Amino acid sequence: MTMGKIIFYEDRNFQGRSYETSSDCPELTSYLSRCNSCRVESGLFMVYEKPNFMGHQMLVRRGEYPDNQRLMGMSMSDCIRSCRMIPTHRGPFRMRLYERENFGGQMHELTDDCDNMMDRLHMSDCQSCNVMDGHWLMFEQPNYRGRMLYLRPGEYRNLREMGLSNITRFSSIRRIMDSC
Repeated sequence: MTMGKIIFYEDRNFQGRSYETSSDCPELTSYLSRCNSCRVESGLFMVYEKPNFMGHQMLVRRGEYPDNQRLMGMSMSDCIRSCRMIPTHRGPFRMRLYERENFGGQMHELTDDCDNMMDRLHMSDCQSCNVMDGHWLMFEQPNYRGRMLYLRPGEYRNLREMGLSNITRFSSIRRIMDSC
C-alpha cells in the first residue's frame, strides 16, 4: 500500500506554521490554529471543511493548493479542519446502490464508473449503499460534477446523514483509481 504525505499551513501561500501527516486527521486545529493552504507531496487525500470528516469535501492529489478558499469553494469555509488519506486500491471495484435508506427499494451493483445514474441505471435517487471493494466518489451532479462524497469499504445506511445535509441527491459515481 502506497502512503501519502500532505503538509498543511496556517496561512495562504504556504506561510505560517505547518503540520505534516501521512494518515487520517480528524481535527487539524489540534496542531494548527487554522489551515489556509496545503501541499500534497504524494498520494491522495480528502480534505474537509469541518472536524471529524464532515461538511464540504474535496479530493486533493499531488500538487500545491495555495488558497483553500478557491479549493473548497467561495461559499464554503476557507479553512480545512480534517483530512483522510485514501489508500491505493489494487483489484476489483464493487458496490451496491439502493434507492432508499437502510438498503431498501431498487438495487444496482456497480463495478465501474457511472456518469449519469438516472440515464444508465434508471435510478432517480440513491439513499444508501454498500461498498464491498475499492474507494469511490459520489457526485451531486451528472458527469462527476458538483459536491462530492468519499466512500470507502463499508455499509452506508443513510447517505444524507453523512454531514452533507444540503445535498438532496447523487447523480454520478466514480472509482478512485490513481495514487499520485
